[in-house]
Amino acid sequence: MNTRRNFLAGLGAVSCLACGVRRASAQAPARRQISVGGTRVRAIDIHCHCVVPEVADIVKGTPMEPRHAATVRSTANNPTIAARIAAMDQMGIDVEAMSINPWWYNASRDMARRLCDAQNEKLMGMCKQAPDRLTAFAAVSLQFPELAAEQLETGMKQMGLKGAAVGGSVEGQELSHPKFEPFWKKAEELQAFIFMHPQESAEATGVAARVKGYGSLANVIGNPLETTICLSHLIFDGTLDKFPNLKIAFAHAGGYLPSYSQRMDYGCREINGCKDPKPKKKPSEYLKQIFVDSMVFSGNGLRHLVAECGSSQIMVGTDYNFGWVTDPIGHILDTQGLSDADKIAMLGGNAAKLMKL
Repeated sequence: MNTRRNFLAGLGAVSCLACGVRRASAQAPARRQISVGGTRVRAIDIHCHCVVPEVADIVKGTPMEPRHAATVRSTANNPTIAARIAAMDQMGIDVEAMSINPWWYNASRDMARRLCDAQNEKLMGMCKQAPDRLTAFAAVSLQFPELAAEQLETGMKQMGLKGAAVGGSVEGQELSHPKFEPFWKKAEELQAFIFMHPQESAEATGVAARVKGYGSLANVIGNPLETTICLSHLIFDGTLDKFPNLKIAFAHAGGYLPSYSQRMDYGCREINGCKDPKPKKKPSEYLKQIFVDSMVFSGNGLRHLVAECGSSQIMVGTDYNFGWVTDPIGHILDTQGLSDADKIAMLGGNAAKLMKL
């Protein structure tokens, strides 16, 4: 019977249901949907970090153990998949391409193989748990270039990984050294996406003693400087001429080169700063051949990056989960002077094309 008592009881039930929905919403914020000019855009992050603590068992009792432990500590609050996706939802990131900063370049061949195999298996497992949200770059043993080429091929063809993550140098050797050509040849052949991120950059660049004790200066200066040096060698030493179809993306907006590219041109052409054979193009022109993330921190910086590299060469970088970029999507959406096509390309179009997502 539809009595007043039953009616009030029904209202109470609806009220409790509404409270439950509000509580659930408070616990799980709605996924941020990104649109540009009325078009839904799939945002893809190419610069986000993870670690595999489980390989501690492999390095236990070896000289590699402290290095791995330091890496785990530095990758603050290595998140669960649920926490990672919740953060993605909040930022508006639809797909993350995860990478592990290389910390194993001083490992023996056998150790390096075991470490990379274990980490790639873990990455594959993570991606399978959320295949529409997560993908990853393979860990490779770049100190053994033929092995790295093998690991890249296995990662892409058998594990579904999208390429490889590499450091800016390998135990003091530049990535332009001829020894690494088997890896670059394989990467070009597979059309692999290679993501370059510095590791131990203050030491690698020689600035460690000068920034010691100054908080984040080792990162503020060291990381973009290591990226700058790495990219400069790939240009000046002819690697990008030998392998013109490489798909390499450089962290931290390509370092300092996009802000000072004409000095690079002048140094190479006017004062003979390049070795023979000289690059086939002006050094600055290679900025339109490589790719960079969007990790500059102002609209002016992003507009300049577009002017130097082109919007077709820029992709979202969040540096998750280190907190360097608070609103990576808004950074692109809110920058004045960019066309809708520019924004759509940078937010996800470029990355989707390169990684065949």
